[in-house]
Amino acid sequence: MAFMPGFDGRWADVPDFILGITKDIWEDRGIQTLHDYYGPDLVVRSPASVIRGNAGIIAATEATLAEFPDRQLLGEDVIWCATGEDSFLSSHRLYCTATHEGSGMYGAPTGRTLAYRILADCWCRENGVLDEWLVRDQGAIVRQMGGDVVDWTRALIAREGGPEHCVKPMTPETDLPGPYTGQGNDDAWGHTLADILTRIASAEFSVIPAQYDRAAELAYPGHKNGAGPTDADKFWMTLHASFPNAEFSVDHIIGMDEPLSPPRAAVRWSLHGVHSGWGMFGTPTQAPVYIMGITHAEFGPRGLRREWTLIDETAIWKQILLKTGDV
Repeated sequence: MAFMPGFDGRWADVPDFILGITKDIWEDRGIQTLHDYYGPDLVVRSPASVIRGNAGIIAATEATLAEFPDRQLLGEDVIWCATGEDSFLSSHRLYCTATHEGSGMYGAPTGRTLAYRILADCWCRENGVLDEWLVRDQGAIVRQMGGDVVDWTRALIAREGGPEHCVKPMTPETDLPGPYTGQGNDDAWGHTLADILTRIASAEFSVIPAQYDRAAELAYPGHKNGAGPTDADKFWMTLHASFPNAEFSVDHIIGMDEPLSPPRAAVRWSLHGVHSGWGMFGTPTQAPVYIMGITHAEFGPRGLRREWTLIDETAIWKQILLKTGDV
């Protein structure tokens, strides 16, 4: 597929643009290029926060690089679709490495070396990113620094000024509108993945052995790897068991089938409900919780052969702790 019109000649194609500007900003220290690559009113949504405008994004970028100065963001894949004659929506997957050398939101420096993933959806037009949704594997970062996810989240609330003043996680109430309102493309592989996730959320867990390759490679929050339907069932069962009556929504779908790559798909989804069941998040607290997740998948001759799914465990625990007052 040809590169979208409306972008300058530096970039060979959409993946080159997405991975190139990521390297420019983070590894080549071109933080000032955020003024060029990001729209002035860009909304960046992560499970942990919602930020509008370049000023907040530049400040957050500088703080992250001060804490992790050798951070690398290795692009594993970019799944994308056109959304108009001069715009596209990408979902890119990054394998990140870093050393915790400075003080910041993760506390005093530990010197620990980290590896974790980020999944991010970006809507782009006219050489820039104008809307973004990002999920970082915060649970993996905390654990690799030797911390407990719940204790760390409780300490983060205190560092941010306590329950009244701390940064509030993303929910429908804290979300901000952006310019992109589409829902992706109609490619069959995207709809295949969306159907699998929807059926799992409807407690049809039999879809997992039916649709997953017996040797499927799996990557889940906490930088946990798995293989095959049994490990997939374990992750999805413990997640949905915590929120048995939550509303599941498919918010964005991209499917791709191109030369030199297996058919693949990216789905951004959400789970909105009450922590009323036993599962991934322990004793039910009846706390209302909103979860934004992103899943990437590749398909082969025997079904879904690779899956990458991320949620931010710390943002979920933050909502639970703030509601229960266990801070």
